[in-house]
Amino acid sequence: MAVVKDTKEQQDNTIVRTIRETRSELRKVVWPTREETIRLTIVVITISLIIGLILFTADALFLFLYTSLVNLVS
Repeated sequence: MAVVKDTKEQQDNTIVRTIRETRSELRKVVWPTREETIRLTIVVITISLIIGLILFTADALFLFLYTSLVNLVS
């Protein structure tokens, strides 16, 4: 019975220690300002749109080439 209780206390201590360490580390984080967040969000969206446009163009080109090849063979 005592072994079960000790194991339970160790688990509780581990959980409490993990939560305390996590809170301590989160206090050390340097969070971005609102302006930085907005600027970086715009950068991510812009790069995503550019990559999407490149992939769309490549896909359309390969589709055109494939269709032309199939029509040429037929």
